[in-house]
Amino acid sequence: MDEVVNLNDGLKKELAKPKVDLRKCESVLARIKLLLVKQSALQPVDHGHPIESSVIARDSLELGALWAAKDHNIPAFERYILQLKAYYADRRLPPSQQMLRVLGLNLLRLLAQNRISEFHTELEQIDAAQMDSVYIKHPVEIEQSLMEGSYNKVWKNRSNVPAEEYVFFIDILMKTIRHEIASCSEKAYSSLPISDAVTLLYFTSEDDLLSFAKERNWSLDRQKVVFAEEDSKAVEIPAGKIIRQALNYARDLERIV
Repeated sequence: MDEVVNLNDGLKKELAKPKVDLRKCESVLARIKLLLVKQSALQPVDHGHPIESSVIARDSLELGALWAAKDHNIPAFERYILQLKAYYADRRLPPSQQMLRVLGLNLLRLLAQNRISEFHTELEQIDAAQMDSVYIKHPVEIEQSLMEGSYNKVWKNRSNVPAEEYVFFIDILMKTIRHEIASCSEKAYSSLPISDAVTLLYFTSEDDLLSFAKERNWSLDRQKVVFAEEDSKAVEIPAGKIIRQALNYARDLERIV
């Protein structure tokens, strides 16, 4: 297993770099997996394998999960999580330094996929003593903000992540949130000033807004975005009040910052 340990160490260093060579990491992970399979090491301790071998395999799988998140590869991330569950459930293994980071990422992934019931199921399996970890508290706070409809808090938490990989899943959440706000805006107004739309939809530039406007078939009229007309008159909803409150709150935040 010495070769796997050396490959794990090199992979850990590469993943810690500001600019990660993701394709290099993918190649190294393939080599690690082949070595583990050849040594029948991808089995939990209760299958009769030495604890040391299981710890090394667990380390490899955790690095794979972190790589998958950095690579925005959700199917691969899900596969690594499924494999890791057997190792995390085995109490004979020593604690893992990366476990809470990986579990927190998985919680955020479930939120991004709107799998709320599974989020709570996974959360219940985490020890009470581990709930104070920043890796676990972050997705829990995100879920609370979503339940409250406090999307501004979700956006704020994007710049306060415990690890870089968390940003990917928050961005998926923000995409869903933007479309919800956009649907609400279309029912409340015929148009909005571009500057207000940028603030309301949590964009950082007008270019991002214009790309989003094209996606929703909005048009531009001078310094306004004009919403696409619906076939029938929508029922009256308190969307206007909600949007005004959101804009006022966002502007207050900008003044505070």
